Amino acid sequence: MMNEFVRGVFIIAAGILISCSSNPYRKTNKVYKKQAKEYSKQLKEFTPEKDEETDTLNYGKYAVGTTNFNLRKPNYVIIHHTAQDSVRQTLNTFTIPRAQVSAHYVISKDGEIYHMLNDYYRAWHGGVGMWGSNTDLNSSSIGIELDNNGAETFSEPQIQSLIDVLKELKKKYNIPARNFIGHSDIAPSRKVDPNKNFPWKRLAEEGYGLWYDEEAVESLKLANEFFQEFPEGFELEPNHNTLPILDKYIFPQVVPAGFDHAMALKVIGYDVSDLASAIKAFKLHFIQKDYENPILDEYQIKVLYNLYQKYL
Repeated sequence: MMNEFVRGVFIIAAGILISCSSNPYRKTNKVYKKQAKEYSKQLKEFTPEKDEETDTLNYGKYAVGTTNFNLRKPNYVIIHHTAQDSVRQTLNTFTIPRAQVSAHYVISKDGEIYHMLNDYYRAWHGGVGMWGSNTDLNSSSIGIELDNNGAETFSEPQIQSLIDVLKELKKKYNIPARNFIGHSDIAPSRKVDPNKNFPWKRLAEEGYGLWYDEEAVESLKLANEFFQEFPEGFELEPNHNTLPILDKYIFPQVVPAGFDHAMALKVIGYDVSDLASAIKAFKLHFIQKDYENPILDEYQIKVLYNLYQKYL
């Protein structure tokens, strides 16, 4: 009977040990909770009780807290690839203090989602970058890392989980479609993630990011193409039904002569202080080939013009 009792105690103890050791990140989770608790204390603070001897600011006679406020909300989502060998390596990197890098979400190749940081906290994922006039994207964005070494295609379970996360974020924070962007978009001279295999078009069709109208681009004319189309000796005859001719030659969609592609890239959001890098980043996102070349060909100019009009 005693042996059975001892055996039972041993099984219970073993179960407790297993449950305690099942999460390899339990120690760093404690660090997370401790730090979050410290931040919660800071969030409770507002005008302190006035101390005549130590206060350098001329506070009023008593503290007054407003009743009208809420939490700041993220307004961008920035998508990355991890450039590491496994999701475990990335999780370890993001739980080592000396690494000084983090993200809100990490998604594995099989679609497992690791929500590593509360959405309202500031993750360290964007680094030095710029989108439009925003030079501190970490403070206004959610960072999502996809387990990918930088050259691989993205698995279907991974992309489906990403779309599921984006759906939640867009609904929760009312993030505009145009504000779902990539790390290479905000840091074109430093980053190339997510890589050329990332399905930006598919995401845009789901409402996360913008894409160009392919049919409209196909029908676009550059100014030099347009004027070459007039037949030799072309003139409008009196009393002739000119509408079809006007439609064909006078009112097509034409990229204006002198179209400023640097200005268009800036309107979309790119930092054009290094124009060659901005062009490469644009091509990596929207063309997904020839992105090593900092020159836009005629088709790419049409794509840029179509997108520029969407972002106006």
